[in-house]
Amino acid sequence: MKSLYKSFLSLGLCLLFFSCKGQKEPAEFTLMTYNIYHGESNYKEGESNLKGIADVINQYQPDFTALQEVDSMTQRTAGFNNGEKKDLVRELEKLTGMHGGFGKAIDFSKGGYGEGLLAAEPAEFKVLSLPTPKGGEGRAMIYTTLEYAKGKKITFAATHLCHQFEENRVAQIKAVNDFLLNLGHPVVLAGDLNFKEGSAPYKVLKPGWTDSALEFGSPQLTIPADAPRARIDYIWLSKNADWDISAVKVPQADHSDHLPVVVKVKLHD
Repeated sequence: MKSLYKSFLSLGLCLLFFSCKGQKEPAEFTLMTYNIYHGESNYKEGESNLKGIADVINQYQPDFTALQEVDSMTQRTAGFNNGEKKDLVRELEKLTGMHGGFGKAIDFSKGGYGEGLLAAEPAEFKVLSLPTPKGGEGRAMIYTTLEYAKGKKITFAATHLCHQFEENRVAQIKAVNDFLLNLGHPVVLAGDLNFKEGSAPYKVLKPGWTDSALEFGSPQLTIPADAPRARIDYIWLSKNADWDISAVKVPQADHSDHLPVVVKVKLHD
């Protein structure tokens, strides 16, 4: 009898082993968004903040980082870099070891101004211009798609919505939805979206997306960095995928007028 019991026990353990071995582990990603205030310290005018920004990025080692208020070879950057124009994405690539792309929204100060995106793996970056029906400053979204497993893709998109007109923000969110939610695979949308929870553009975005900080609980304010009064920096997860949010952090840092947001997720098949 004992021998028969041992046989059944061994068979059960064997089946359990192969069953567990066959289960796929979820893909894990660390996601970040950071408005970098054109590479200048907001609280120490005339000083570059790039080393501090890079230190924060390196501390959390994200797979993707959305960057807003990014200058590329502008006269403005020369003003706080000993007269040398800087491509901020290239500089952050050097400081973090990540792979970067720049999405120009407008011509500015004899260079470009717009969005940046850093990826831990080599990536192709594409840019989508966003509508401005009320006029004002041009806006763009930069994005990249990673094949993280055979036949499995994730797209990470970074943007900075209009700060002037809500009509523009609503139009821009609709354009983002029309593009990203039709990709047919998991998508992350991150950035300084210049709206608060419950606003009109927030309501347009919410049906197709999960506000990761709100979902995780007790979302923290992100601006201004020295005494936060509002939450306008977000990481959203598309609802067409099975996400498990394991952490949401708003690191305390005074390199910019915004605080960064870091989200850790698991993506299940």
